Amino acid sequence: MNAPLRRVGVVAMVLFGLLFANLNWIQAYKADEYRNSDYNGRVQVAEYKHRRGNIEAGGTALATSKETEGKYKYLRTYPGGEKYAHVLGYKPVNLAETGIERVENEYLAGTSDALIANRIKDMFTGNETGGGNVLLTLSKRAQDAAYNGLADNQVGAKKGAAIAIDPRTGAVQALVSMPSFDPNPLASHDSDEAQAAYDKLDKDAGRPLTNRALEEVLPPGSTFKIVMAAAALENGIGKNTKIPAGSSYTAPTSGTPIRNAAASICPESEVTLAEAVRESCNTGFAQLGVRLGADKVKEKAREFGFEQEDLSVGQLGEGGLPVAASRTGDMQNPDGGTDPAALAQSSIGQNNVRMTPLQGALIAGAVANNGTQMRPYLVKQLLAPDRTTTYTADPKKLREPVSAQVASDLRDMMVGVVEGGTGRNARFNGYTVGGKTGTAQSAPDRPDHGWFIGFALDKNGTPVSAVCVVLEQAGSGGSAEAARIAGKIMQAAAADAGGR
Repeated sequence: MNAPLRRVGVVAMVLFGLLFANLNWIQAYKADEYRNSDYNGRVQVAEYKHRRGNIEAGGTALATSKETEGKYKYLRTYPGGEKYAHVLGYKPVNLAETGIERVENEYLAGTSDALIANRIKDMFTGNETGGGNVLLTLSKRAQDAAYNGLADNQVGAKKGAAIAIDPRTGAVQALVSMPSFDPNPLASHDSDEAQAAYDKLDKDAGRPLTNRALEEVLPPGSTFKIVMAAAALENGIGKNTKIPAGSSYTAPTSGTPIRNAAASICPESEVTLAEAVRESCNTGFAQLGVRLGADKVKEKAREFGFEQEDLSVGQLGEGGLPVAASRTGDMQNPDGGTDPAALAQSSIGQNNVRMTPLQGALIAGAVANNGTQMRPYLVKQLLAPDRTTTYTADPKKLREPVSAQVASDLRDMMVGVVEGGTGRNARFNGYTVGGKTGTAQSAPDRPDHGWFIGFALDKNGTPVSAVCVVLEQAGSGGSAEAARIAGKIMQAAAADAGGR
């Protein structure tokens, strides 16, 4: 064989070798990616050939699949529309699924390992039973109260969030983010229609696709004083111990005085810790923070859950909806030493302190639950297509930020806020309600945020609900309105046995 033919033969062999290697690489490493690609039309048709399982709460289907005559046999529908959007998310044809639709996608689609017995049975029977069903912890009444309360708030706020949990278990009773969106157009089988709906929401300045209850971090204002009060109780200051107060306080190194929201609030030189909580005394807590020091303030916040970066809400111990980390922020000078001015502002929930609404509910829940903070979760049960149970949530302790005695003292002080302080709007008959309002500056040219965190105890002292409501840029009366909405949510959760 002459040299040119040999060279052609070698090149051909190399090309065949490369082709063979690429084929094996695709089959071994890329098969799943290509098979599950949103651009694989055959896979999409096959996926929609089977009925996707329901997402349910309290016996009501919140996400279901409706049979159609089109190329895709089943259309995903959301009967509750905007009310449950940030919990459920949506399952589109060509876009990425979100919310519980994403978290439990394999189970809902029927491809989960937990449903292998069902798939084997279908091979022999020829049936197409579809996906499994996901049962959520949500209380329908509490979700209604949260959604309606935010949508019809009396201060004209356009953005906000509400979340309620069962303090004893961590089960999420309500989760609403405002503004919301209708997930139905996003699940349309018309890809152009779905994309147009998504683009419109994505460009909306109100960010309706954002789950504010879990992902938004804002200055918590005076709700952070519960963390500060816990730190004080653990460092030798009792609830009836007097602390420095006054109408104005200027921290060392600061030229800007801290004042109270009104001249009538703790003008005395000293007030008890309980009075400081009830009246929401800025000057008292600013001085308390400087006295305790940045390390103790930061440590107590961490013990309540600040700085946690790996928390999610779905199944217990499994991946779920992501939760943004709450932060205490920087309280240091450029040389690394503590900045008293920054510490004083941080101690009243300003400066760089940032908190999610879920974190607020977790703080209130720990106080209500004798100092034990339970891991929050949304998925109550997983049911196979034949409604047999494959998973049931087993509540788990997340942490214990305070002792039972400190929790008892904090409960007393928070009850004082509702019974004789700024949280009166949260009261409802038959239950003991405790809480803390908060007003937080957002920007010099914008109205303040209004916050409320709180809990409700039944006549036996058993906690039935813990809640956090925030109304962004609500202005005057925002925290009082947040308290009113929170009271309605807790009352609904207490009345709904399914939410407990």
